[in-house]
Amino acid sequence: MKHLLFPFALICAAPTIQAQTITLADLENQFIQNNSQLLASKFNIDKAQAEIIQEKLWPNPTLSISEVNLWKTYNIEQQPNLFGNYGKNQQISVELEQLIETAGKRKKRVALKQLEQQSAAFDYEEILRELRKDLRLAFHQLNRIQQEETQLKEMVVLYSQMSEQYQRQAQLKNIATADLYRIQTELMGLQKEQIELENERFEALNNLRILTHNPNLEVSQIQFQEIQSTQSQKLPINLLEIAQKQNVGLKRQENEEAKAQQVLALEKAQKTPDLRVQMNYDRGGNIMRDFIGVGISFDLPVFNTNKGNIKAAEIGIQQQQFNKQTLENNLTQSIHQLQNQLIRIEQMLENWPNAQRENQKQMVENYKKHLQNKQVTLLEFIDFTQAYREANQAYLQLQQTYQNTFEELQYIVGQDF
Repeated sequence: MKHLLFPFALICAAPTIQAQTITLADLENQFIQNNSQLLASKFNIDKAQAEIIQEKLWPNPTLSISEVNLWKTYNIEQQPNLFGNYGKNQQISVELEQLIETAGKRKKRVALKQLEQQSAAFDYEEILRELRKDLRLAFHQLNRIQQEETQLKEMVVLYSQMSEQYQRQAQLKNIATADLYRIQTELMGLQKEQIELENERFEALNNLRILTHNPNLEVSQIQFQEIQSTQSQKLPINLLEIAQKQNVGLKRQENEEAKAQQVLALEKAQKTPDLRVQMNYDRGGNIMRDFIGVGISFDLPVFNTNKGNIKAAEIGIQQQQFNKQTLENNLTQSIHQLQNQLIRIEQMLENWPNAQRENQKQMVENYKKHLQNKQVTLLEFIDFTQAYREANQAYLQLQQTYQNTFEELQYIVGQDF
């Protein structure tokens, strides 16, 4: 009995599996998990972390072995053997040197590398948000194309039927051949629009396939949601304040300014000479048989006090400060412009004669009947259908512009609402 229930349950579940649809959230999840450009950018953060680890390490000490004679030297003072019976006539000098950086240079370089890692994180965040915006724009474009294609297909069917009817009537000499040509010309124009929409649909779908790395994605699998013209209500009052904290470009610019400050601190530290501590051993090269000594060396800051690099670092700070002011001004203006544009389009969509849009399809059927009853002319019928299509196209394109404006506003602010 159990063996019979399993196939039966599988058959019952098959329509559900086939009917499974993909939402915008599903596409975004596929994009985050599979997009190669996004994954490659994430490796830059790990590389920067590895560079921080490397920068924390001290420089290796230097070991020098010199003054070694490989031959036997006579007329020298007696020396003990180095090991076994070897070394009575050999001389050797060994020196160990360690570089000690002063003025906190190593810590300052580590801090600079940490800021560079933060820059890599901001680059990843910007790529993530930009590609996700592209995915959403392609999704909204595909939604508009699907609706246009549905309406256009209805008109193609209508004019195809009329073309067949007019062709029969023209053969019977019941109508003028010019009327048949007008119908056929309008039909060819509609079919040309169909081809252009198909190409546009393929391009938008191809963008979604590339972004999600899902080559088998089809339009029939995607679930489109009804567009709500209330997006402005989601926007908080302190939108500009949020943008100044969340905008990726501004955060990255602030990080660039911090990097310039750190570069200046590092260049000022370069004025202080580093120390080289030495320990050496000398056998047979001095009045002492086995000499062990210590020493220290450092550069004298007489000719080079790093003034040029310090001045360049100070100019770099000023440059980054002006860049930040420019970004803040552009951000403020862009947010005001997009917010006002969103509200204006929203008002247009709310005032759009929806009732007329719902009745237009029935009006096309009525006009067709009036044409058959010769209550309207063929040119009046064609003009009406063209006006009907143009109105629908304008409404759908306005909806897409509305969604694109909202996505652009979310991208600039740096936060989804």
